[in-house]
Amino acid sequence: MKKERSMNKLIAEFIGTFTLVLFGCGAAVIAGDAIGFTGISFAFGLALIGMAYGIGPVSGCHINPAVSLGAVAAGRMEISEAIRYIGAQIAGAVAAALVLMIIMKGKLSGYDVSASGLGQNGWGAGYLGEYGVASAFVFEAIATFLFVTVILGSTGKGAPSAMAGLAIGLTLVVIHLVGISVTGVSVNPARSIGPALFVGSHAIGQLWLFVLAPVIGGVAAGLVFRTGTLDSEE
Repeated sequence: MKKERSMNKLIAEFIGTFTLVLFGCGAAVIAGDAIGFTGISFAFGLALIGMAYGIGPVSGCHINPAVSLGAVAAGRMEISEAIRYIGAQIAGAVAAALVLMIIMKGKLSGYDVSASGLGQNGWGAGYLGEYGVASAFVFEAIATFLFVTVILGSTGKGAPSAMAGLAIGLTLVVIHLVGISVTGVSVNPARSIGPALFVGSHAIGQLWLFVLAPVIGGVAAGLVFRTGTLDSEE
């Protein structure tokens, strides 16, 4: 029974991350010209809200390695379970990017993934607002810190748990509204890994930042909660 519950959590994390990447990156690639940055921001946030209520009762809806590692740092999760979660999350993101690529390659006019991308993250010349690596790193680390702070706070003791999914999803919307032009917004290593693997070359070369910065931000948020600084007084 315990093994079955563990597998259910991993399946939930796979589905949740798959949904986030397919609809978030899909909004950018398929509908970006029509809905703009605002629409893309809400696509990511609404996908997360849906999954928070859909799979939250099963796995907690981390769907993000930075969140799982933040939970470990906060003392809310064992590292062994977090590693399994991260594996499921990355698998879900890769599967979603593959499905998105298949859809885009079905365009009758053709689609060059290496040239047009799959909503991958990046920085520098030719990428959206053309911000430098320092700006990209600072944004990703701080945005992830604040994002994981909201997640840990809204799911902690004394928090109104029924509103957690909404608070978390809207926070992701705000992060995207501010940061899309900087990095395309990752705050989630799995979300970055999936598209980059299929786009290749430059996207893979920049992938280190979208793994390292979110992990630093997520773990830092977890450590703050571990100290009890942000614990509810109730």
